Amino acid sequence: MHVRRDSRERLASFFATGHTGWADHGEDIVCAAVSTLLQAAWLGLIEVAGIKVDGSRKSGVLSLTWPLEARDDAGVRAIVETVARSIGDLAKQYPNHISIVTERTQDG
Repeated sequence: MHVRRDSRERLASFFATGHTGWADHGEDIVCAAVSTLLQAAWLGLIEVAGIKVDGSRKSGVLSLTWPLEARDDAGVRAIVETVARSIGDLAKQYPNHISIVTERTQDG
């Protein structure tokens, strides 16, 4: 999974691809947990925070980016930081199955 932070250290996007390999496709609870958290972020940003997001969802791939002007919003920050920290905790529990790469963007 790739997490992007902008020049002000605010979360800017998530990108996840593939499966965790903890179990067979369709039975992988680790993959399901990550997917559920990312789907919750998508839903929370749109329906709770009321912002427009860019992204795509296909089998095994999810990309999600939220606008620069929304990154200081407390609700947006609560949603995306909670998801990032939750996936970080999962990565600590399943280090052979989840890797997180943090990247920096120049915007912000």
